[in-house]
Amino acid sequence: MQRIAILGSGESGFGAAILASKKNYEVFLSDSQNISQPKIDCFKNLNIEYEENQHSFKKLAKTSLIVKSPGIPDDAQIVKQLNKRQIPVISEIEFASQHTKANIIGITGSNGKTTVAHMVYHLLKDELEDVDLAGNMGLSFAKTVAEKKAKNYVLEVSSFQLDGIQKFKPHIAIITSITPDHLDRYQNNFDLYTASKFRIAENQHNTDFLIYNADEEHLCNWLKKHPVKSTCIPISTEKELKFGTYLKDNKIIINLNKKIHIMPISALEVKGKHNTKNAMAASTVAHLLKIRKETIREKLETFHGVEHRLEHVLKINKVNYIN
Repeated sequence: MQRIAILGSGESGFGAAILASKKNYEVFLSDSQNISQPKIDCFKNLNIEYEENQHSFKKLAKTSLIVKSPGIPDDAQIVKQLNKRQIPVISEIEFASQHTKANIIGITGSNGKTTVAHMVYHLLKDELEDVDLAGNMGLSFAKTVAEKKAKNYVLEVSSFQLDGIQKFKPHIAIITSITPDHLDRYQNNFDLYTASKFRIAENQHNTDFLIYNADEEHLCNWLKKHPVKSTCIPISTEKELKFGTYLKDNKIIINLNKKIHIMPISALEVKGKHNTKNAMAASTVAHLLKIRKETIREKLETFHGVEHRLEHVLKINKVNYIN
């Protein structure tokens, strides 16, 4: 029986432990802080060995694989010690992807990824067979793989999660934006952070797709210098594209094989330029997956947004008030 260790008992680590147990690994979970009682009860029921308030290197070093929670940095002492022993350290999304043959739509970016993930899920959930939503918004991908076995996954993916991949490959990847963020984890180097985001496409083939924000100069320049194997689909609210998704006369146009008018942006339930671009990304995914344009339009008209995101409240004396 292969022994696996999980670092961290948050949603990511907890889900990885459940999946590993179900796949008949010998599981050891280690957390440097307290573990909640409900999770301890679950570990006991599944015969999962665990420790809290410490990381026992000797126990961890006896494993053949480590799944690290994204909140633990790569330069943490325990991680560096394990790397010296050449024990593979991967992320939860990598581990989960090794145990499913499902179609994956992966969304990353400094901004907008949560809304786009929910919007894509809203467009697909009643149109494709077995669609599930998981990832960085607090829904463990590993836990859903263990419990639901969906045929299609819409995943919000952070750079921290992408840092730990090996073979993770979404069929459709989206990069919503890349702006300086979390640079403390990347030696205050914007290029290292950018490279981390682009890892979402590193295992893609020419039959896969990368949808990206063509209005960000830094993102476009990086893609020119570091080409990917997948088919790249740009999205722009600022220019008409010969190939891609763009705005014209306040209408969303998807121009891949032929021009397709999706809908006027005035019909979108969620307002704002950022939400227009989110809708463009989501509708491009739906189009690639053969969802009817009438269905895409109807679904976008009923998407009400995500809690705790920018939301238009009202307009008084030409001033927009945003929650």
